[in-house]
Amino acid sequence: MADPRAAARRSPTAPPRSFQWIRAVFLGLLTVFVLLPVYVMVSSSLKPLQDVSDEFRWLPSTLTIRPYIDIWQTVPLARYFVNSLIVAGAATVCSVVVAVFAAYAVSRYRFRGKRAFTVTVLSTQMFPGILFLLPLFLIFVNIGNTTGVALYGSRGGLILTYLTFSLPFSIWMLIGYFDSVPRELDEAALVDGCGPLRALFRVVVPAATPGIVAVAIYAFMTAWGEVLFASVMTNDTTRTLAVGLQGYSTLFDVYWNQVMAASLVVSVPVVAGFLLLQRYLVAGFTAGAVK
Repeated sequence: MADPRAAARRSPTAPPRSFQWIRAVFLGLLTVFVLLPVYVMVSSSLKPLQDVSDEFRWLPSTLTIRPYIDIWQTVPLARYFVNSLIVAGAATVCSVVVAVFAAYAVSRYRFRGKRAFTVTVLSTQMFPGILFLLPLFLIFVNIGNTTGVALYGSRGGLILTYLTFSLPFSIWMLIGYFDSVPRELDEAALVDGCGPLRALFRVVVPAATPGIVAVAIYAFMTAWGEVLFASVMTNDTTRTLAVGLQGYSTLFDVYWNQVMAASLVVSVPVVAGFLLLQRYLVAGFTAGAVK
């Protein structure tokens, strides 16, 4: 029999127990759904190739770390890792720097074509990336033939390619965030003798750190895991990790255990950065929503 005193101690706004049970069951199923692929990846990466190729078993019969050693010899994974770090890092830095100046100008100043600029920046997000693949390919090839600057097949060309879709979103996001920063901060800095650039870097940028970090994380994750442009715009020397993982599939066999091991290794920088900067990411995505 239920204790009437326990029922009396319950807050009148507390949800019913049936809802709490349903919520617990739903969250448990969602957790299993999210963690199940991770468990399959981890368990498969610790199996010999024969065990992975045979009938799937939830519990490995043999554990080995050999796949984590072989991934560096089967394909030049270290070179792909360096290429991805350079391309993703440079694309992130360029996106953040350009987006900060552009978003600050749109947020703080009035100029002719301001509305058209913001609409154009936002409208670029409506088009799928594959529409830009052929035009960018032709532009890079023609620039190389005309000027001798090899953009096609180079890291610089891939960085410029990533900027075409990461930069518009970064500008649009920072515009909303800078709008939430009080203009009185800029005015106070100008009264104290700061110029516009000094006020930006000494007052506005520190106040907008969560939004800038969120933009940086978005740009890095987008460039780190991109496959379509990297598979067309790179060669054997400049290939990135997202494309290099295909090297574990040959005409005769697929090294599934090494694929799983390499996928886990590749995801370490992104996961680590996300966990370290999670509080900035959440604050950056929500700060510009309410003014």
